[in-house]
Amino acid sequence: MLTHSVEEGPLPNRFRKLWDEIADVGRDAGSGGYLRYALTEPERRLREWFREQADRRGMPVSEDGNGNLFAWWGDPAAGDAVLTGSHFDSVPHGGAYDGPLGIVSALLAVDELRAAGVTPVRPVVVAAFVEEEGARFGVPCLGSRLLTGEIDVDRAAGLRDQAGTTFAEALGERPAGADPALLGRFAAFVELHVEQGRALVDSDAPVAVASAIWPHGRWRFDFTGEGNHAGTTRMADRRDPMLTYAFTVLAANKEARLRGAHATVGRVSVEPNATNAIPSRVTGWLDARAAEADTLHGLVEAVRTKATERAGRDGTGLTCTQESATPLVAFDGGLAERLAALLDAPVLPTGAGHDAGVLAAHLPTAMLFVRNPTGVSHSPAESATDADCAAGVTALARVLEELACR
Repeated sequence: MLTHSVEEGPLPNRFRKLWDEIADVGRDAGSGGYLRYALTEPERRLREWFREQADRRGMPVSEDGNGNLFAWWGDPAAGDAVLTGSHFDSVPHGGAYDGPLGIVSALLAVDELRAAGVTPVRPVVVAAFVEEEGARFGVPCLGSRLLTGEIDVDRAAGLRDQAGTTFAEALGERPAGADPALLGRFAAFVELHVEQGRALVDSDAPVAVASAIWPHGRWRFDFTGEGNHAGTTRMADRRDPMLTYAFTVLAANKEARLRGAHATVGRVSVEPNATNAIPSRVTGWLDARAAEADTLHGLVEAVRTKATERAGRDGTGLTCTQESATPLVAFDGGLAERLAALLDAPVLPTGAGHDAGVLAAHLPTAMLFVRNPTGVSHSPAESATDADCAAGVTALARVLEELACR
């Protein structure tokens, strides 16, 4: 059992002390949410904080050429390392805990193990992955996809944010892409994350183990029409792509409900974006998720078909492009059962994507969830109590002790 601590005082207090060091970085004064886009000034400040924290612990930091950071406890040259950590970047006006909780908890878990006099038999590596949310460059889990070779390097390098900056320009170099040698040094990955739902609230448990991630993806719908004057163009003469777009949003909602799936259009771009002008172009991004791959495919195809039919009636054009897709991720069953028994924790599926979902195709992977009392995520209302976060640190420390110290 882990009974000692690096500093005096209860673990919840020590969690709060470390958490407060980053709590204001990238927070928007108006919404209270976070604007921590990948490789922008707030996220770079957090990356520097990560390096400083690793240095304080005598953990050398390496970077893989894709923007991913790794802090090593134990011999970096040794193999069979146990990887943990998460990401710093956020969705627009997102919550505080999604991503950073996994990194802060990993650092504190290392502290707990050291305070208990535990020495790792295998290295423990704390990771900070880049562009997990995809909020800046459009592809989620970009850093882990590059590391594992699950995205073409040229495509990744050329991804652009809304200002036209490419990922390569933001990174300062062309991304290195797959690194089989580095990946081969990891024996397992365990990602701790705030729960993005209410299952732990309903089960009255502070921590859970993940079983699977739903299949999910992003599709861009480009609707084109004829820009014209809002006051002089007769209704019968209009080719308004906004109408096709609006119909598509409603169709996505209906089709998802019929299938027990999830569909969201949370981002839209309008040209010329003028109050007194009929749009010439509307672009909407569909986020779709389902428990089964066939259900997801059926959902997207139904939305695409209905949108195409409506475009024909509206006299508008439609192009649908898949920007990302992640199949069903079933985490290593033996590892999940082992950790659930170790922690006496429930096992839950999730509809949210994570770097763990990418890495699961390459090495044994597990996830831990920490209770979120609001059940709200990707929003300033996302939260977790210090006591539950401390329980997450303790759980992660026990997992790392089990996997790396025996």
